[in-house]
Parts: sequence; structure tokens; C-alpha cells
Amino acid sequence: MRRFIPVVVVVLAAGAIAAPVAWAGSPHFVSNTVEATRSGNTVTVSGKEAGLGDEEEVHIVLTATAECINKGEKHPKAANKESLSEEGTFPVQNGKALFELSLTASFQPECAPPMTVVFSNVTVADTTNGISKNLGSF
Repeated sequence: MRRFIPVVVVVLAAGAIAAPVAWAGSPHFVSNTVEATRSGNTVTVSGKEAGLGDEEEVHIVLTATAECINKGEKHPKAANKESLSEEGTFPVQNGKALFELSLTASFQPECAPPMTVVFSNVTVADTTNGISKNLGSF
């Protein structure tokens, strides 16, 4: 009986230490669900984040740089470049959150053909959990 009590104490102590770590989850973007689509001067990013444990919501931020590029693939004016950002709070259900955010570039003067808008450094971040994913250029 005397040997049994220390074993029980050790097992209970290990469980008390490990439980908060297991409960916290392992936040990550589900890679095959995070995608960017583009329509004109707007880029939209949607996806799913999982491993959120008992969180009620997550704060997602979408950032990008938009540039008006000419036919020679050059950026002609400093005024035709802008940093964009959009953010939102999304509910967590069963340890997962679905999100969708859009950015629209608007230049003065307008970026008209033959020039086109290029989005670069498109990044989605969960500021609640400190994770991010760079989606590249569109």
C-alpha cells in the first residue's frame, strides 16, 4: 500500500501538468483549404484554421501590397503602390474556424489597361495564436 500511494501521486501530478498543454490545442491553417482568388482589383482569401482547442473566436488579418504594373512589367509611379489590410473576428466551433476576407486596390489615377494590378506579399495571419501563412503574388 505504501508503494501504491507515491505512484498514484506521480500519475496525478503528471496528468495535472499535461492537461493544460493538451487542452490548448495546436493552431494551424489547414493548408489545402487556404486559397486566394482574384477578381479585377480585388483579392479574396478564404480558408480553415484547426487545432484551436477551447477558444471562442480568432482574429484574422489579411495583408498585401498592390501595385499598378505596365506592359513592360515595371512599376511606373510610387503613387501607384499601396499597402492593404483587412481584418475580422471569426467564431470557433469544435476547434475549427472558417474565414474569408477581401482586399480591393483603388488607385488615383485609376490603374487602367494596358496596366494591371498585381498583389504581392499576400499574407493571412491569426493574431490570436501568432501564426501566419504567406500566399505569394496574384
